[in-house]
Amino acid sequence: MSDLLLHQLIQCPYCWEQIGIDLDLSVDGQSYIEDCQVCCQPIQISYSSSDGALLDVHVEQDNA
Repeated sequence: MSDLLLHQLIQCPYCWEQIGIDLDLSVDGQSYIEDCQVCCQPIQISYSSSDGALLDVHVEQDNA
């Protein structure tokens, strides 16, 4: 695995289970929707990074 890919545990805002996601730290940040691996509900995931280091991860229900 690349040094710029980080496996991060997050908590689903629907079922509260911990799930693993992979974050690409080669970019300054991203915002995307990913379905929970447990309950299949859509999760809005946003994160920011700088120089290959994770700064912040924010997870919320997708209300689109």
